[in-house]
Amino acid sequence: MSLYDDAVLVLKGYEDQPELRDLYLDHLAAHPDGVYKPCQAGHITGSALVIDPERERVLLTLHKKLGMWLQMGGHCEPGDATLAGAALREAVEESGIASGLTLLPGGPVRLDRHPIPPPCNWHLDVQYAVLAPAGAVAEISEESLDLRWFPYDEVAAVADASVVRLVEAARARLGG
Repeated sequence: MSLYDDAVLVLKGYEDQPELRDLYLDHLAAHPDGVYKPCQAGHITGSALVIDPERERVLLTLHKKLGMWLQMGGHCEPGDATLAGAALREAVEESGIASGLTLLPGGPVRLDRHPIPPPCNWHLDVQYAVLAPAGAVAEISEESLDLRWFPYDEVAAVADASVVRLVEAARARLGG
């Protein structure tokens, strides 16, 4: 199965945010290359919110290009077999936590469509959440100015509404 086919299956199985989900599916139907960066009409991206083992904090990255505190994430690559795998790869690369990150069950936590400067134009982000292992040590990547653990109630003070909504959705998935 290709990454494109996986993206369609994942999105068809995602029951929340039906209007946005349908927009993603329409985009993929119109753009067979819509999972990769060269698709200038926009493209699917994968991201993952890293949650500490105690389930009290999230790890955010101060994105070098955007100057914003965000979850880990980015473009799908030709070697990615699944959207979940792309999100997990990005989480590993950007958090520096080389092993032990575990995807929360149940598939994507949220979808978020946001404009990006050309040539990308639109990111159609499929957002997952991952649990960090006990003793995880984060290391700043080349794409980041900083990495920091934030208690849930401090996220709104540093991040935009999309990150706050992702944290809320991840907490709901965790049951708290």
